[in-house]
Amino acid sequence: MQTLIINIKELLQVRESPIKKVSGKEMGFLPSLKNAFLLIENDLIVDFGSMENCPKINPNTIIDANGKMILPTWCDSHTHIVYAGNREQEFVDRINGLSYEEIANRGGGILESAKKLNQSSEEELYNQSRLRLEEIMRLGTGAIEIKSGYGLTVEGELKMLRVIKRLKQNYSITIKATFLGAHAFPSEYIENHKGYIDLITNEMIPKITHEKLADYIDVFCEKGYFSIEETEAILKCGLKYGLLPKIHVNQFHSIGGVKIGVENDALSVDHLEIITLEDIEVLKNSVTMPVALPSCSYFLGIPYTPARKMIDTGLPIALATDFNPGSSPSGNMNFVVATACIKMKMTPEEAINAATINGAYAMGISNTHGSITKGKKANLIITKPISSFYQLPYAFGSNLIDQVIIEGKSIS
Repeated sequence: MQTLIINIKELLQVRESPIKKVSGKEMGFLPSLKNAFLLIENDLIVDFGSMENCPKINPNTIIDANGKMILPTWCDSHTHIVYAGNREQEFVDRINGLSYEEIANRGGGILESAKKLNQSSEEELYNQSRLRLEEIMRLGTGAIEIKSGYGLTVEGELKMLRVIKRLKQNYSITIKATFLGAHAFPSEYIENHKGYIDLITNEMIPKITHEKLADYIDVFCEKGYFSIEETEAILKCGLKYGLLPKIHVNQFHSIGGVKIGVENDALSVDHLEIITLEDIEVLKNSVTMPVALPSCSYFLGIPYTPARKMIDTGLPIALATDFNPGSSPSGNMNFVVATACIKMKMTPEEAINAATINGAYAMGISNTHGSITKGKKANLIITKPISSFYQLPYAFGSNLIDQVIIEGKSIS
């Protein structure tokens, strides 16, 4: 099955040779090709170039992209889209003056989501989650990482991860699964941290890995959640079972979580709304990708990750949605890219790099996703006719996507 796309106004994120990520000043360069063609065979990109070199073939499908631009689909490396119900009331509570931490301290937040999830059947959970997945695919996301963490019981966490596995089996989008049993301490373990950590390390992790339900392990390393020592113990247990670390760090405080992540070769450290110069130095020359979640900052009214400072010191950065019911109830990566430009002072080139090639790195899939490269997955966003790719973040409230192709097939 061949699809030939012709007359592309501009083909973005063109990488002749595969790269894993871009850092520092490199993030400001977004290679492109004007008046281009692109050839897809089955689910892969097999050729692209200038229209003057367009092959004379008879493909199964021809798409005329006159006036339109093409870029890789977004790689959203941090979501929690498998959840039950919503937390609309907490949204109103915050408007009325309560903070996210105050809501959590009175039994809301993650514990409220855990209560709803454990009251829901696996089928109910799957049906709610698949609708969210279908929505983000139409919005241009072609690869996604989904975390557990709203079960906080052995069966609840297994139920979430089985739903993620089912989504992976039933949809063409690439999905990575992350075990986040260490999202919060359940009510019955508030005074018995060791007991819950023993449950995670002695029961949850062995069962999850036996069923091959997760690729990564995550911990919410933060004041009032999991300490540095608790985080390290859980990560090391995960590593022993083959689960690579990804960590929630520095959302409200810098307590040393970045250092623990880097020392354990974490694939990513996510949030980073609060980051110190020491944290930045630790991240330099590491294999760990810093991930910013600007729609979380927008929704909660907390500081934005200081991307400008981080990039200017030579670091890479990825962007993700943090799609979840409490602090970021949106999986719209287009909004994330725009918000990064508007609120974090990232250039459009930097933001697109952060949401494509660097997002792919933060999911461990940069060999197959995140750029227009021969042999990579044919995961493409075809825009509506636009003047330049700057319009994507500039017109932040407009849907500028005409068509989304995932694994070589149009889904919108």
